[in-house]
Amino acid sequence: MAVKTRDKDLDYILDEMVDVVENSKDEIFNISEEARSEHEQLLRELEYTKEKVLDYIEDGDKLEQNVRYSRKRLSEVSKYFDRYSEEEIREVYESTHELQTKLAMLRQEERALRLKRDELERRLQNLDNTIKRAENLANKISVILTYLTDDFKQVNEMIEEAKEKQEFGLKIIEAQEEERKRISREIHDGPAQMLANILLRSELVDRTFREGSPEDALAEIKSMRKMVRSSLYEVRRIIYDLRPMALDDLGLIPTIKKYVNTTAEYNNVKIEFTSIGEVKRINQKYEIAFFRLAQEAIQNAVKHAEATLITVKIEICSRNLNLVITDNGKGFDPTIKRDKSFGLMGMKERVEMFDGIIDINSTIGLGTKIVIRVPYERALI
Repeated sequence: MAVKTRDKDLDYILDEMVDVVENSKDEIFNISEEARSEHEQLLRELEYTKEKVLDYIEDGDKLEQNVRYSRKRLSEVSKYFDRYSEEEIREVYESTHELQTKLAMLRQEERALRLKRDELERRLQNLDNTIKRAENLANKISVILTYLTDDFKQVNEMIEEAKEKQEFGLKIIEAQEEERKRISREIHDGPAQMLANILLRSELVDRTFREGSPEDALAEIKSMRKMVRSSLYEVRRIIYDLRPMALDDLGLIPTIKKYVNTTAEYNNVKIEFTSIGEVKRINQKYEIAFFRLAQEAIQNAVKHAEATLITVKIEICSRNLNLVITDNGKGFDPTIKRDKSFGLMGMKERVEMFDGIIDINSTIGLGTKIVIRVPYERALI
């Protein structure tokens, strides 16, 4: 319970961190967009101001020529004062003064526009730097966000996987203890009881032979033989469940075939078995692994999937061992992790030990297909 609480706290802290980073990224994006908008506006204003400066320069140059011409005329009028009337002198003087005033105002406005142009260029430069810094910061935050969402997620998955493996290990220990109890009960209730009965019946045979007729003693011996055969069958069945002796004697293909026939008959389910490739012995650890994989997949289809048809196909290739188990059972959603689903986890662990690949395809209501591929070169004897 405490572990689950810590996991929830860690997830909550991680979600809070992600929210803060995402909000910061949004704020930086807004700042960047505002800077871009202002940059475009200032750029248009700068272009307009530059055009105005050029217009003022052109108008100023023209006006300056007029001023020079007017001052030259004024100098001439002043030099030959007696040749001009008082009205002409006043007109030349006022015209020259007016032109000089206009030129001064025009130059002043030109200087103001130049200052505005320079200020706009400085502001644009600052906005460029702001946009670049915002973009760099947004990229860094994206990296941080990716780290928080993806890498931390992988860390959580690794932690979860480690916890599952720990639970799987504990489950194996529990399963071993349960298996010991089951075997103990089966031996006690089966062969042990039968052996005890055989012992009692042997004493009865001895008494019958001494006190009764030989025919009665012979009948008791026949009955005792049946009990011995039944006890021997139970012992062999228990041994087979622990480890099929046929696996050591005959190999993988005959053992799976025998197991398929026995399981189909016992559970009243149709199981089709096909083997492809040369039927030959392979390394014992591969034989054991593939028998257990087939056994687990078939038991899952029978017990959990409630299948009525199961197909088992094993293929011994030159470079791979392939195993395909298909059923028409009720199926499940492989994307949903189910608690205590240690059967499939055990299969995955066993396949990974041989650097193999297991692919589980299942759809609710449409059955399940399990495909296992394991490298085979070193498996040959």
